[in-house]
Amino acid sequence: LPLDAEVSRLDTGPGGARKLASLGLHTVRDVLHAYPHRHEDRRALPDLAEVEEGQKVTVEGTVIARSRRKPRPGMLILDVTLETPSGGRVKASWFNQPWVERQLREGARLVLTGRVKKFGRSVQLGVEHLETVEDARESLSTGRIVGVYDSKDGISQEFLRRAAFRALQAAPPDDYLPAHWRRERGLTDLGDALWGIHFPGDEAHLERGLHRLRFDEYLFLELRMLLQGEDAVLLGKRFQATSDDIARFESALPFSFTNAQRRVLLEITDDMRSERQMARLVQGDVGSGKTAVAACALYLAVRDGYQGALMAPTEILARQHYANLVGYLGKLDVRVGLLLGAMTPRQKLEMQTRIAEGDVDVVVGTQALIQENVRFDNLGLAVVDEEHRFGVMQRRKLLSSRPDVLVMSATPIPRSLALTAYGDLELSVIDELPPGRTPVETKLIQDTHRAQAYGFVMRQIREGRQAFVVTALIEENENLELLAATQLADDLKVILPEARTELLHGKMTAAEKEHVMDRFRAREFDVLVSTTVIEVGVDVPNATVMVIENAERFGLAQLHQLRGRVGRGSAQSYCVLIAGEHSRKTRQRLKIIEGSTDGFVIAEADLKLRGPGEIRGTRQSGIPDLRLGDLASDVEIIEQARALAKHILAHDPRLEHPRLGYLRSELQNRSQSVAFREVI
Repeated sequence: LPLDAEVSRLDTGPGGARKLASLGLHTVRDVLHAYPHRHEDRRALPDLAEVEEGQKVTVEGTVIARSRRKPRPGMLILDVTLETPSGGRVKASWFNQPWVERQLREGARLVLTGRVKKFGRSVQLGVEHLETVEDARESLSTGRIVGVYDSKDGISQEFLRRAAFRALQAAPPDDYLPAHWRRERGLTDLGDALWGIHFPGDEAHLERGLHRLRFDEYLFLELRMLLQGEDAVLLGKRFQATSDDIARFESALPFSFTNAQRRVLLEITDDMRSERQMARLVQGDVGSGKTAVAACALYLAVRDGYQGALMAPTEILARQHYANLVGYLGKLDVRVGLLLGAMTPRQKLEMQTRIAEGDVDVVVGTQALIQENVRFDNLGLAVVDEEHRFGVMQRRKLLSSRPDVLVMSATPIPRSLALTAYGDLELSVIDELPPGRTPVETKLIQDTHRAQAYGFVMRQIREGRQAFVVTALIEENENLELLAATQLADDLKVILPEARTELLHGKMTAAEKEHVMDRFRAREFDVLVSTTVIEVGVDVPNATVMVIENAERFGLAQLHQLRGRVGRGSAQSYCVLIAGEHSRKTRQRLKIIEGSTDGFVIAEADLKLRGPGEIRGTRQSGIPDLRLGDLASDVEIIEQARALAKHILAHDPRLEHPRLGYLRSELQNRSQSVAFREVI
């Protein structure tokens, strides 16, 4: 059968096609790729005499006795005694499941899974799962490593195994990966892999199949990301990017680059000299010096007669970048401009005219930079800060003139997630902080000790310092969040009567937020109570304390981001995490932040604890739920799959070669998005 044949053409018995369709399985290929979610080893079922109380086991046997009882109205208990092949006996019970009764006839062969209860020498099983075995000689459910599938009431595991078996027999799959690619990467063929995941002969077969299918999952994900980005096939600008220009830029800095900054700058300049469009993500912890590296790249573009743009997600951050770039580039005769939505129409028009006429070398702004009426004279390099806060299409608007693209993120992302979420970008990491930065001291306390925390805040204020206090996001509800922040600000005016306290929240306009931050920087008040709007990029060197209320409501990476708001000056800084929930699990999670200041270590821990969907809004980046892959541990296999995807597209950017026809159709089948199918 062809892979796209309907399941009705498989021999799955009366009503089989309807059952499969109810699970979303409509074609043979759907059945082949509906993998088991776990496997049980039923080659040698346990000796029940040696099984421990409470242990979960699978047993096989023949029904030799059965009974039904109703100890009270509304309760039905079905009991059977099962004789196992070794001659042992086990009693099994079902509570209020009358539909099971027809499968419990005497002489029936059953496979039961459940937890063991022991009463002296007798063994009883609280059954969680039941299968009937029609014919032991042909059983797909015993005497082997057995797959357990996602199912629902009325659709048995035995039926699903039979369907997978029929599909493998009826449609032995060709392989969409040529043999030499498989050999180079140590991959088994597709047929062996599918038999290996559904019906493995042994552990090695199962492992071989899993490895191949996991590789394929990442390969198709990377192909899709690269094709969506379309950056794989774009020609960009070609820059001189000479070492003399880099040296000239560095000599104008008040500090020297770290080794990590130099390494990343080399990766960037290699891209800039190439004729292909640069599309690179630069990751680095707060304070690692990403902006200085981006400023150097912008300087190199300007030296070659091009314009540069730096796009930030908020006006506060755009103004901060503007101030930094004026500091870095002003001495080098680079003209830096600022374009914000909050400007008057006249100011905007004036800046847009200067941009269009080439009177500005580097423009800093928010999304105002990608509005219809902004025309660059000769855009060569676009730097996008905290890219995940923009949609992909917004980024694409900026790129219509095909500048080189540098994306910066101060949100440390585990390598595996960066390689998949940003599949169309190369990855650079600044993993070293400049000398002289004192790590922020972090302390986790229970909310019963809040008074001590705020006593410490008051001592810092008396020494002339300032403090942030952040309230947790409340279920995406801005009104409740505002209420909580307002209440906290009022409480603090009582707890800290000597301190001058102000409030910052998400419902303020950009101009109002900017005004509050300017006053805080100017030391006009001591404590800023804020919702999470201060998470990214805000710089107040005199603030030395960050208090985070209900810290358990934040992800680890977000807590690390918030902590990065202090420690911007030379004074020792502190972060106090106040936990409103006292469970051991919460404490263990928050202890990771207390014990580490390395954003990448924290991000890896966050990924293991919470999964990819929760971290930095990955859902919007198009990563599907992986069925086999585990982003917390698959870095090596992702890198191999990515390398092959790039190799394929470098030689055939739109997968048009007849030999890749099957790969192309498989990619289309795996891409849920109709819009994406049209890309290829």
